[in-house]
Amino acid sequence: MEGGGRPSGLQAALLAGSAALTALFCSVYRHRARVARGLQGARWVRLDGELRAVLLEAPGRCVPYAVIEGVVQSVKETLNSQFVENCRGVVQRLTLQEHKMVWNRTTHLWNDYEKIIHQRTNTTPFDLISLEDDASVTVRVMKPLEAAELSLETVYEKFHPSVQSFTDVIGHYISGERPKGIQETEQMLKVGTALTGVGELVLDNNTLKLQPPKQGLPYYLSTTDFDTLLHKQESSARFWKILSILCGFATCAILFFLLRKQYRHHRKRRQLRQMQEEFRQAQERLLHQVNAEGGETLKNACVVCLSNPKACVFLECGHVCSCSQCYRALPEPKTCPICRQGIARVVPLYNS
Repeated sequence: MEGGGRPSGLQAALLAGSAALTALFCSVYRHRARVARGLQGARWVRLDGELRAVLLEAPGRCVPYAVIEGVVQSVKETLNSQFVENCRGVVQRLTLQEHKMVWNRTTHLWNDYEKIIHQRTNTTPFDLISLEDDASVTVRVMKPLEAAELSLETVYEKFHPSVQSFTDVIGHYISGERPKGIQETEQMLKVGTALTGVGELVLDNNTLKLQPPKQGLPYYLSTTDFDTLLHKQESSARFWKILSILCGFATCAILFFLLRKQYRHHRKRRQLRQMQEEFRQAQERLLHQVNAEGGETLKNACVVCLSNPKACVFLECGHVCSCSQCYRALPEPKTCPICRQGIARVVPLYNS
């Protein structure tokens, strides 16, 4: 603690940082918990002949948050893989990623660094059909790239290492960057993939559509089943809840420590003021006694100033040899003028 009982800059920064982390973790936890509750309240619908009738009876021909499972089927044409024969899909993502080693001047170590230098995503309209090979009812999937859990399968991956000459190696060591190579990746959402969709299900001009919900809830297109997806979100919410609780306890502990330090500081100052007041009262009584005796020189005069009466008992040595003014004037660390022993505490002397 600084003078006056105020916390130091480091302590204040620690308390502010801990409180900010607690607020951040609580905000993330509330968001994750809201997502988990939304999934728990999602309506499960079957992709069968009764789905159209269900939407006709729903308000606005819409189920705001629905869960539906089906198999991917292209509407018109499919996307063919550039590297794998007879591999067709409806979403294709081509990525070029640079790999290199970068020198860290702080740790003096070479660290791996990855950077996407080019990425292109191609899509084509597709539907979800029934898992039971009943293609009479289809649901058109809208805006698939906005889905939070869009699962793409890696169908091709190849690493092209960098070819370096001796002069290149020397230059790389001087610049602090050593290229390792380029990784080429192709990911696809294949035709026939079983998909779980969670979003807004609407009937629009006799077309069933699955699209991002309007309530701010996440849009999912996942190859995992719904129970796995729900368990993942609930686990994430529990994780952030535990982090929020731990960080909140840390913030309370820091605040308690600072308040305790401040309380002890003020209590010490109050004791010091009380002791000074007792010294002043004792001096006034002694001076009054001197005046009452007609100015007679006291035999118990202070050994330092030889004018004021003795008013202090030094502990632990027990000597009575100083007035209160001379005691306060003693240099630090204060020692007894008689035996030079350290003064642990002072008790005022009362003469009756």
